[in-house]
Amino acid sequence: MPVTVELLKRFPILQSLPDHELEQLALQSSLKNVSRRAVIVSGGTASDYLCFLFDGRLQGVDFTLDGREVGLYFVEPGDFCGELGLYDAQGQPESVIALAKSQIILIPAAAVRVAIQSSQKMVESLFVRMASRVRQLSAQRALLGLSSTVARVCGQLWMMLEEQDKANRKDGIIAYPPTHQELGIMLNLSRETVTRVFQTLQTQEIVKRDGTSRLLILNEMALRSLFEEGDG
Repeated sequence: MPVTVELLKRFPILQSLPDHELEQLALQSSLKNVSRRAVIVSGGTASDYLCFLFDGRLQGVDFTLDGREVGLYFVEPGDFCGELGLYDAQGQPESVIALAKSQIILIPAAAVRVAIQSSQKMVESLFVRMASRVRQLSAQRALLGLSSTVARVCGQLWMMLEEQDKANRKDGIIAYPPTHQELGIMLNLSRETVTRVFQTLQTQEIVKRDGTSRLLILNEMALRSLFEEGDG
């Protein structure tokens, strides 16, 4: 399927661009199907492309000194990654992998740089995005400093709840929550440890799974309290 202007307009970061700029980007873009666990961005390697996720799910990952994989953030449909290539030739420090079969759109970084020059709104969006990502990564690193596994899991769930859209946030819903394995990677914990914490939270009626697409936070105050107690 060719990349069209209408397809690019599905990405919020590109919606401020005029149609003629989007047409130029579409001509230089390619749509690619990738398999689960495919490496989308190789950490430490300069990339000439930005990756926009059309369908599926991606995750930014890094590795500890002993070689364990640690998840840093998720990339959902409508979002993008690899943006550090816009600023210098050093590449992303972390890698980005596919958590499921996904469809991505690759747009040359050089073409995006040209498009940015005609859109102050896009520049502002990139600045906001960068600030948000720095704060997110800082908070994620702080979670790893907690020795309490319960506090880590509850902290991760609280952060995800805060990032939901207004409707889900109001109703205490985390849409498309990560699996226990994915949470374990983010928190440097085993899947079994995450499962035990979830069993406790469910027994205490703090959380409840609603299929695979929703996690219901039944008691926000209790969840936040377990997070904020930390190692205390």
